[in-house]
Amino acid sequence: MAISLSVVLLLAIILVVLIRGGSLKAGPAVVAVLFGFFLASTGMADDIQRFLDSIAETINSIQF
Repeated sequence: MAISLSVVLLLAIILVVLIRGGSLKAGPAVVAVLFGFFLASTGMADDIQRFLDSIAETINSIQF
Protein backbone atom coordinates (compact mmCIF):
# COMPACT_ATOMS: atom_id res chain seq x y z
CA MET A 1 0.00 0.00 0.00
CA ALA A 2 2.83 2.42 0.81
CA ILE A 3 4.41 1.94 -2.60
CA SER A 4 1.20 2.67 -4.48
CA LEU A 5 0.59 5.81 -2.41
CA SER A 6 4.15 6.95 -3.12
CA VAL A 7 3.70 6.31 -6.84
CA VAL A 8 0.42 8.23 -6.87
CA LEU A 9 2.04 11.16 -5.08
CA LEU A 10 5.05 11.13 -7.42
CA LEU A 11 2.85 11.02 -10.51
CA ALA A 12 0.66 13.81 -9.14
CA ILE A 13 3.72 16.00 -8.61
CA ILE A 14 4.97 15.26 -12.13
CA LEU A 15 1.52 16.06 -13.53
CA VAL A 16 1.40 19.41 -11.72
CA VAL A 17 4.91 20.31 -12.90
CA LEU A 18 4.05 19.44 -16.51
CA ILE A 19 0.84 21.47 -16.41
CA ARG A 20 2.49 24.49 -14.79
CA GLY A 21 5.46 24.28 -17.16
CA GLY A 22 3.19 24.40 -20.17
CA SER A 23 4.29 20.98 -21.45
CA LEU A 24 0.85 19.54 -20.81
CA LYS A 25 -2.44 21.33 -21.12
CA ALA A 26 -5.29 20.76 -18.68
CA GLY A 27 -7.53 18.91 -21.17
CA PRO A 28 -5.06 16.12 -22.02
CA ALA A 29 -4.14 15.89 -18.32
CA VAL A 30 -7.78 15.27 -17.38
CA VAL A 31 -8.03 12.63 -20.12
CA ALA A 32 -4.87 10.91 -18.80
CA VAL A 33 -6.20 10.92 -15.23
CA LEU A 34 -9.57 9.52 -16.32
CA PHE A 35 -7.84 6.86 -18.43
CA GLY A 36 -5.82 5.76 -15.40
CA PHE A 37 -8.91 5.76 -13.23
CA PHE A 38 -10.89 3.57 -15.61
CA LEU A 39 -7.88 1.35 -16.36
CA ALA A 40 -7.65 0.59 -12.65
CA SER A 41 -11.11 -0.98 -12.74
CA THR A 42 -10.33 -3.34 -15.64
CA GLY A 43 -8.94 -6.85 -15.56
CA MET A 44 -5.52 -5.48 -16.49
CA ALA A 45 -5.16 -3.74 -13.13
CA ASP A 46 -3.80 -6.85 -11.37
CA ASP A 47 -1.20 -7.47 -14.10
CA ILE A 48 -0.09 -3.84 -14.03
CA GLN A 49 0.16 -3.92 -10.22
CA ARG A 50 2.27 -7.11 -10.32
CA PHE A 51 4.54 -5.52 -12.95
CA LEU A 52 5.01 -2.36 -10.87
CA ASP A 53 5.62 -4.45 -7.74
CA SER A 54 8.31 -6.45 -9.51
CA ILE A 55 10.01 -3.25 -10.67
CA ALA A 56 9.88 -1.86 -7.12
CA GLU A 57 11.35 -5.11 -5.73
CA THR A 58 14.12 -5.06 -8.35
CA ILE A 59 15.02 -1.47 -7.50
CA ASN A 60 14.89 -2.27 -3.80
CA SER A 61 17.25 -5.24 -4.21
CA ILE A 62 19.98 -3.17 -5.90
CA GLN A 63 22.99 -2.95 -3.60
CA PHE A 64 25.33 0.04 -3.89
